[in-house]
Amino acid sequence: MTQQSEQKSFYGWWIVAFAFLTFGISTGIPYYGMPFFYDYYEKTFGWTRKDITLGFPLAATLTLWVGPMIVHRFSPRKLLTIGTGLTGLAFLGFGSMGGTLPVYYAIWVLYTLGYILSGPIVHQVIVSQWFRKNRGKAMAIVYTGVGLIAGISQKAIAKPLTEAYGFQTALMMIGGIMLLAWPIALILMRDRPSEKGQFPDGASFAPAETKAEPKSFSYLVSQPAFWLLLIGSCCSIGSIGSINQHMKFVFKEQGFTEQSVLNQMSADATQYILWSSIAGRLVMGWLADRFSKKIVMMVTYFLVAGTIPLLLLVRPGQDMNLYLFAVLFGFGMGADYMLIPLMAAEQFGLNTLARAMAIILPTDTIGQTWFPYGVSWLRENYGDYGMALNVVFVMAAVGALAVALLPGSKKDNEVLPIQDAQRAGS
Repeated sequence: MTQQSEQKSFYGWWIVAFAFLTFGISTGIPYYGMPFFYDYYEKTFGWTRKDITLGFPLAATLTLWVGPMIVHRFSPRKLLTIGTGLTGLAFLGFGSMGGTLPVYYAIWVLYTLGYILSGPIVHQVIVSQWFRKNRGKAMAIVYTGVGLIAGISQKAIAKPLTEAYGFQTALMMIGGIMLLAWPIALILMRDRPSEKGQFPDGASFAPAETKAEPKSFSYLVSQPAFWLLLIGSCCSIGSIGSINQHMKFVFKEQGFTEQSVLNQMSADATQYILWSSIAGRLVMGWLADRFSKKIVMMVTYFLVAGTIPLLLLVRPGQDMNLYLFAVLFGFGMGADYMLIPLMAAEQFGLNTLARAMAIILPTDTIGQTWFPYGVSWLRENYGDYGMALNVVFVMAAVGALAVALLPGSKKDNEVLPIQDAQRAGS
């Protein structure tokens, strides 16, 4: 069999296609669809914005141990199945709950467990085990699934379901959608190439690091680069989370008060942001495979910071400001998440990726969830979102500076054996 036919039969690109779908379903729809319902909670139950945005950070704090203790020990696709089931149960809970805050917070714990087990970590690990040389390209395509599917989470799912059946039934129906990930994960996906008798990237033999022992947690926490990546990603993702969680509330305070108009603005902005994020993932993923990952990541983080103040310019009759904010912010956001595992793999090695991300991802989730609560607190104390968004901008800039201080990109030693193998077989 020729090398060309071997490449054509490489199962890794099917894994990318399956992960494209499961990532969009398990993470994109619930995470980006949930903020659509926040103003309904406010109106129906009389909760404050601090009450509403406290559920996610409380749950994230309580489940911080799950990533480091569980994710690297078990099959990613089996965790994906369990996680989507938990997310589905959580949305059934959100749709059937009353106005009792402790119940609401308990359901958030269930959702967060599902997010950890079926979200970024497991998909990053699966893709990284199937690819070395084309890891950036493959990861970009998988993250495109979140952008494409999450882009319709409000406009084509939450909004029409709410208008047709009410917000509570809409939440329960979204929970049912999570079950679509089960047959893909259980029947079609595989955790690593060896399960198909293959090697990463379809190479003719395994790259050298495949059998290398992962570095210890103590080694990771002793490295300045680990802390810079941790701080940088936490600040940037926390800033992004603040915008995503509060965007509909910001629109409401800037003059979009009629419910149907507010729903349409939120749905449109979410779609523009997430579909623009597709371009960010593809472009930055392509650049990350060819140029310094540090420079690509630094530019992305500064772009995210620079676009945050544009949100305050979105007002009735000024549609162009909405497009400008959403497209630029979405482009930076799309690449932001995707670049973290690429940088972690380069700095610490592929076989240490699961351990590194098992710390980084839960920490980023803390930032992603507590930052929005801090925005709620600032908004309540200062009366509007002006001061709060200025603080979010500063934190995003801190994240970009932390990435700028990372050690310079080095030649990826995991790629060289594959390239050598391809040249030897040609």
